Amino acid sequence: MISGSPKKPQTITAVNEKVLSPSQISYLNSFTFYLKVEKGMAQNSVESYHRDITDFLYFNPKAVEKYRDEDVVNFLITLQDLNLMNTSIARKRVAIKQFFLYLRDQDVAVQVDFDRIPKIKLQQHLPDFLDVDEMIRLLDSLPIETVLEFRNKVMMELLYATGMRISELLGLTIHDINQNDMMALVRGKGSKQRYVPYVDSVAELLAVYLRVQRSVLIKFKSTDVLFLNNRGDKLSRMGFWKILRNAVQTAGIKKEITPHTFRHSFATHLLEAGVNLRIVQALLGHASLNTTQIYTHVDTRYLVETHKMYHPRAK
Repeated sequence: MISGSPKKPQTITAVNEKVLSPSQISYLNSFTFYLKVEKGMAQNSVESYHRDITDFLYFNPKAVEKYRDEDVVNFLITLQDLNLMNTSIARKRVAIKQFFLYLRDQDVAVQVDFDRIPKIKLQQHLPDFLDVDEMIRLLDSLPIETVLEFRNKVMMELLYATGMRISELLGLTIHDINQNDMMALVRGKGSKQRYVPYVDSVAELLAVYLRVQRSVLIKFKSTDVLFLNNRGDKLSRMGFWKILRNAVQTAGIKKEITPHTFRHSFATHLLEAGVNLRIVQALLGHASLNTTQIYTHVDTRYLVETHKMYHPRAK
């Protein structure tokens, strides 16, 4: 953990009004292009890196060659003084480190050595999840009387049935749903794609939604987005958050629930039921360099049969 302060850190808000120099903008744009095109990083991750590095450059504006270790340390200490969560500070440290490593690879004479910059210690945090009874109670409490209520039901059932991220759910198109095989094509992080099965009960809901409710929501617009708002546009994350918050309150669940809770619950329930860890990792799309080759040996038919056998909602 970072401790001590070489000098009094300045407040971030005070310098946010300054603008980046042309050379800083050029380096930053080049780096984000590298992340997106050469590294294949997801757009959300690229934007997070861009934002984190911009915060650092705003904090103490100067030529990138003039930054020293203490500049990074002072920035991280200031974030701690502002009570920013350690997970967020650690993420910013990673982004800044990758930026300077990139500049060094581009033969820029940077002077920052991250071996001399303390790492941020993270407290172990187990993700929140609902037990099976709580999840079933939440899903069964969802009304389906109106078009929007039916849409909400389908979204939450699909989230739990597949374990996909909320960004992946809201990014689905009608072409990503294979109703015959009951599979969804999911576009995950880093432009990676995977097929995830869903259960019979969700298939029935999806079929009705596609035939009836979506036709009402789309109005006179032309879009292939699967889940639409009441104006016929793509539903936003904030829109889903509001829907989920109301649903949790209605179900009388006291836990703090986020869209990611469905993903954690999905994985936890399958693992508790005895599903092989590699199967769960494949379903979640955790494709790191160390595990991608393992995933290629997971037979799709076995994956589908295992999912149907163990998922609580498939019974």
